[in-house]
Parts: sequence; C-alpha cells; structure tokens
Amino acid sequence: MHGAKNPVIRRHLDLPSLLESKSHFFLVISRGTLPSIYFSDDAGADLEAYAGSYLQEEIMAEGATRNVPAFSRFLRVAAQCNATVINFTEVANDAQVARTTVYEYFDILRDTLVLHELPAWRRSQSRKPLVSSKYYFFDVGVAAMLQGQVFRPQTPPYGEAMETYLMHELVAHRDYVSGEPLTCWRSASGYEVDFLIGDHTAVELKAKATVSVKDLRSLRALAEERVMKRLLCVCLESRPRRVGDLEVVPVHLFLQRLWAGEFVA
Repeated sequence: MHGAKNPVIRRHLDLPSLLESKSHFFLVISRGTLPSIYFSDDAGADLEAYAGSYLQEEIMAEGATRNVPAFSRFLRVAAQCNATVINFTEVANDAQVARTTVYEYFDILRDTLVLHELPAWRRSQSRKPLVSSKYYFFDVGVAAMLQGQVFRPQTPPYGEAMETYLMHELVAHRDYVSGEPLTCWRSASGYEVDFLIGDHTAVELKAKATVSVKDLRSLRALAEERVMKRLLCVCLESRPRRVGDLEVVPVHLFLQRLWAGEFVA
C-alpha cells in the first residue's frame, strides 16, 4: 500500500553460548559470558568495574533514571533476588526506595536486557499453579559481582549460578533457533521445575554430582499433567541415565543436545 511503512523486525544479539564460544563450563560459571571479561587477565577487577560503574552509566545514558545512589542500591538488592520470585515490597525496603520506583527500575532492567523474565507455566490442571515470574540477570559473572560473592562448587549459591547460566543458554537458543516460549512451573503444594521449553520439555537443574530419587519429585509431579514429552534432570553427574520415564543428563551433554536441535516440539 502506498505510504505504508516497512514493519520493524527486532532481533536480539545474546552473549556467546557455551558451544559458540568454546568456553569451559566451570570457568564460565566463575567469570561469566562477557567476552572481554572471560578472557581478561584480571577478570575480578574487570567485572567489578563493569558491574560497579559501566553498567549503571549505561542505564543512566538511556535517560531512564537520574537518581544514581537510589538506583545503585536497588541494583545490588535486585542481584540478591537473582533466579527467584521477586518480593517487591522487600526489595523496596532493602533498597530504601518506594515500591512504585522498584517496579520502574525492574522495567528498566528488562528493557535494557539486563534482566530476563521467566513467566509461570499456567496449564497445570492436577495442581494449582503459582503465577509469579522469576527473574535472571543476563550474565552469571555480573550477578556474582553485584552480590559480592564468588560462586564455588558444592555451595548453595552454585546452584543459582548454574541456573542463571542455563537460563542464558535457553534464551539464546530461543532467540536464535526455536522461538518457543520459556516458562517455569511452581505449584501451590510446593513443587517446582526450573525451565519448561514450550509445552514439550521440562528441565529441572540440580548442581549435584549424585541425583537422588528425592531430587526428581517435582519432575514426577509435573509428569502427572501428561503434557510434557520429555522430563530432564540436568546435573553434574558424569553419565546420562534413565529413571523410569525421566532422564538424568550431565549439563554438558544437555547443552550439546539442546544446540543439536533435539529439544523441539
């Protein structure tokens, strides 16, 4: 039609995936996926500079907020909520800003792709689903620096680190390959599965070298919905195995299979 404008096509350029960058998984967990920091001779100092000043200045340059001290406090409090469901009232109290401001700041982080939102899967029929989203920082190294810690194996924060990195890989795969929605599942009765790819593949992450039957309870609960074709526990075990209709899959093998196109509808 004469005078019609061409539609705007948006593409996201994500940070390098593990297979794309040929990086080492455990080094990525400690340094993150920003190339200049991953290959840095002093990754800790570079991460501190990025998270402490550049990231804030970059957001300020967008003109989204001019209250630097308030946003700086918020950013570090938000990092403590990485890979969780956000309690906005608690964040507002800890960051010493109004609750309405917290909502605005989270919108800024989403708009600038610093945060990824993982919505809830709502098709559950057997159990009442909870509908709150979870939030993940775009880079595991940045999250660690803002939290003021190093993610070490065999510690509780290491599971959060692995989950954050897995979210990065799934987002990159969605943006570049599948286009399928990513969600999480939480039930009112306490079951939780970390990631759902479309309506066909469920992924529960365990940062453990030995997965027990107890660790598979949430996947079994989700299996009762009779929707998912694949139910995977991604972990630090060295070899894949089956437990009934569930798969226990080493994290490196899961990523290989993901990028090989195995987990599609």
